[in-house]
Amino acid sequence: MHKAFDVHGPAEIDIRLASGDIVIDPTLDGRIEVELTAHDEESQKLVDEARIELQDHHGRPQLIVDVPYRRGGFSFSLVFGRSGIDCRVRCPQGSLVSVRTKSADVRTGGTLGGLNISTASGDVEAQNVSGGVTVKRTSGDMEIREIGGGANVQTASGDIELEIVRGAVSVATASGDLTIGEAYDNVSANTVSGDQEHRAVMRGSVNAGSVSGDVTIGVRRGSKVYLDCNTVSGDTTSELELSTDAPAGDGPLVEIRAKTVSGDIRITRAPAPADDHFFNSVQEVHS
Repeated sequence: MHKAFDVHGPAEIDIRLASGDIVIDPTLDGRIEVELTAHDEESQKLVDEARIELQDHHGRPQLIVDVPYRRGGFSFSLVFGRSGIDCRVRCPQGSLVSVRTKSADVRTGGTLGGLNISTASGDVEAQNVSGGVTVKRTSGDMEIREIGGGANVQTASGDIELEIVRGAVSVATASGDLTIGEAYDNVSANTVSGDQEHRAVMRGSVNAGSVSGDVTIGVRRGSKVYLDCNTVSGDTTSELELSTDAPAGDGPLVEIRAKTVSGDIRITRAPAPADDHFFNSVQEVHS
């Protein structure tokens, strides 16, 4: 099934698909193109019943892609061949994307205006999101290159990798590892058995808690730092020179509070970016 619509400016893309693959390509100006491809007979019946329509939502074009769920039972093609439905959407840059699925993988390229995903077990992969990101899921891996707004992620298992986040970050996961390359705002991260790696923090508060996972936090050069680290049976190490004096200087302040039960805590120095305008020294106060 293939449909196309003419639009002006970014759109809202609302996709409801139980299983398969969802690919969003936000590089098409003035137009939205939707293609649904079924890989088995039962899925083709669902595609034939799918609702694809464009409507107005508060002055912005909104695309609805609603594929009904498979009615009971399991398809034998799950064992003997590829099954499910592929959903491909091309839309204008800066479009807002919302996805509800059970197990479909979601991949996006280009730049989205925002991303909201609710899934049980699908993977999530995105390039650039100029606004915020919200992901709620049970399992599956997640990788996003750059987020211009905030990020709110809740999951039971699966690895999470956020390369650059310019807004506030809130992550709660049970058994997956968490990696944040660069954080420019407050970070709140809680894991049970997964490791945490915050490669470069530079301002705001960083609250990192874990039961059995290790926590590594890199502080960008030029930032003033307040450290409050506590672990029950793990080891705590720091590459920074600690002092009980209040931090001085004009650099941004980052407050780090890290707690674990059995995991190790490591505070390291993060490399300065090429366009860094901070001071070359780091001043810390330890509590």
